[in-house]
Amino acid sequence: MTLLITVFAAVFATYKWYTGKDDKLKISMLCFMFWGASIMWLVDAIYEYAELGAEYFTPAAEDMLNDAFLGFSVVAFALVIWMAALLIKDPRGVVARTLGKQTQR
Repeated sequence: MTLLITVFAAVFATYKWYTGKDDKLKISMLCFMFWGASIMWLVDAIYEYAELGAEYFTPAAEDMLNDAFLGFSVVAFALVIWMAALLIKDPRGVVARTLGKQTQR
């Protein structure tokens, strides 16, 4: 489930980056994080399949739920990192304008 969730997130982020006019919002950084996580889960799946064999394809419901939770947590964490990077870089100057208005009061 972790692999599936991160691959879907990576494909969606790549689509948004590829069809966008510019990369002002640093969607490319989000793509790299999701594709990196996807490669990590792919390697993990290969090693787990090598260890378990055919049992790999019949996981318990509890294991699937834990994997889904981990996959969504990884996607959420990547989004938090991306949002923090956006707030620091401030490509559209929104934070600077907002802080500038507050200090003038």
